[in-house]
Amino acid sequence: MSDDILNKLINGGAVSKEQVQEARHLAGSLGIRVEEALVKLGYVDANEISNLQASKFGFETVNLSGYEIPPTVVEMVPESVARENVVIPLGLEGDSLIIAINDPMKFEVIDKLRFILNREIKVKVASNEAILAAINRHYGQSETESVDSMLSEFTETAIDITQTELKEAETATGDDENAPIVRLVNLIISEAVNMRASDIHIEPFENRVRIRYRIDGVLVERDSPPRRLLAALVSRLKIMANMDIAEKRRCQDGRIKTRANGKEFDLRVSILPSVHGQAVVMRILDRDSIKVGIRNLGFSEENYRKFQNIIRRPNGIFLVTGPTGSGKTTTLYSALGELNRPDRKLITAEDPVEYLLPGINQVEVKSSIGLTFASIIRAMLRQAPNVILVGEIRDAETAEMAIQASLTGHLVFSTLHTNDAPGSVTRLIDMGVQPFLVASSVMAVMAQRLARVACPKCREPIAPDPAELANFSITTEQASAATFMRGRGCSHCQHTGYRGRVAVFELMTMNSKLREMTFNREPAQNIRRQARLMGMKSLAEDATDKALKGITTLLEVARLQKAVD
Repeated sequence: MSDDILNKLINGGAVSKEQVQEARHLAGSLGIRVEEALVKLGYVDANEISNLQASKFGFETVNLSGYEIPPTVVEMVPESVARENVVIPLGLEGDSLIIAINDPMKFEVIDKLRFILNREIKVKVASNEAILAAINRHYGQSETESVDSMLSEFTETAIDITQTELKEAETATGDDENAPIVRLVNLIISEAVNMRASDIHIEPFENRVRIRYRIDGVLVERDSPPRRLLAALVSRLKIMANMDIAEKRRCQDGRIKTRANGKEFDLRVSILPSVHGQAVVMRILDRDSIKVGIRNLGFSEENYRKFQNIIRRPNGIFLVTGPTGSGKTTTLYSALGELNRPDRKLITAEDPVEYLLPGINQVEVKSSIGLTFASIIRAMLRQAPNVILVGEIRDAETAEMAIQASLTGHLVFSTLHTNDAPGSVTRLIDMGVQPFLVASSVMAVMAQRLARVACPKCREPIAPDPAELANFSITTEQASAATFMRGRGCSHCQHTGYRGRVAVFELMTMNSKLREMTFNREPAQNIRRQARLMGMKSLAEDATDKALKGITTLLEVARLQKAVD
């Protein structure tokens, strides 16, 4: 790429000098051109590069999206030649063949085509991605199959594998890895893993089946498979998860062990009979995701010191609260990982055991045979543990057993579903636990949520409007020292502007005043007011602090405030 085009990109604000330098380094290591590296890094759109190239050399650009090329023209250039040189024929102008190419200065490619076809070549400019998509559309799909291409194969052809229940089950067994439904299920799982999804949702409706992935806490819809594939899709997943494929009226739960991108993954499968068929949700459990050190969870310095002091206490209860999917398990597993030493015994009671932790005794709740949280805790105490993790406090019996364990010299971690930290204290009392037991056993409560992180590849500084800052109670002094960021959107973050999440916390440590208020059954808002007076930062304040540092965005803070209020 010539320097004047690079300068245009820099002067136009499309890229920074640092991003160009990064692209040069990547281009050198991969043996590609700088503009390809800029596109690969997600800093520049491929079409923008094509337009600059075309305008510089006086060529016309062409939009290949939906561009239909006559079969007689397509046949003039062999597929191998088109793919090797990333060109596609567009049409004839007299005796000359018009082609689309990414770089009009590739004279060797143009000369090669002129020689092979024995025709004059005229050039139009399009991006590499657009040309490859057009090649796939007109010559047939490439060897690397995608979910989209697989679904289009089912939609556009008469493949029907659900004529009878027997045929459906046989097709789904997985003995033949090349069976269409087997390939489709494998592609859905591998695509979800590649996109960093935490869940896969397969939902049946009257006329279609909707597939959605939850990425960074937000559901993203994918292409819908034909409605006739639902039964075979569900049967294939049931067999992978060792479920009963004949049972269609009851809820079922199972587990799938699979490999994707060379890594082992566990999928927790839940099947729910709905009006239009069986809905499936698969929770993707990545064992590496819980190997997050406490330092990397997102604590401020003050909260980090408090957290370290809490988990090193010899006894007492530490509660983590928040809705499903707010990172409670990751936080508690990180604490257990810190405490997991040869001189300590750690036991957990979980429903279900999601991640296997080396060196820790993990017990799975099985209510059907009487193995409840309360009965497990009762048995745990005879195992002489130092630290106990109770997956969730759901009823008064479990709460009282956890409190008794803490009062007899054990450190107990558990979770509770409340909106904020002070609400947990009153929630335990509402369950039926005596206030004096809550006051004497609970040493700290931490509420948490997850905020999306501004994409590190495409984030850029912004100057928010003063009225907007006032909505977040950000002072002029704070704003002047802050670095507000937002993601522009690139291929690295699927053009969302966000990649990854960071936890925001509200940590309330109990003291004599708060214990007295708990003992007197004071309402949660009074406890909250007192905790704030003693220095507790709210979830919204912690999120705002992260926005001031450019970790997340003000839009995320606003979204979090709505969820908490």
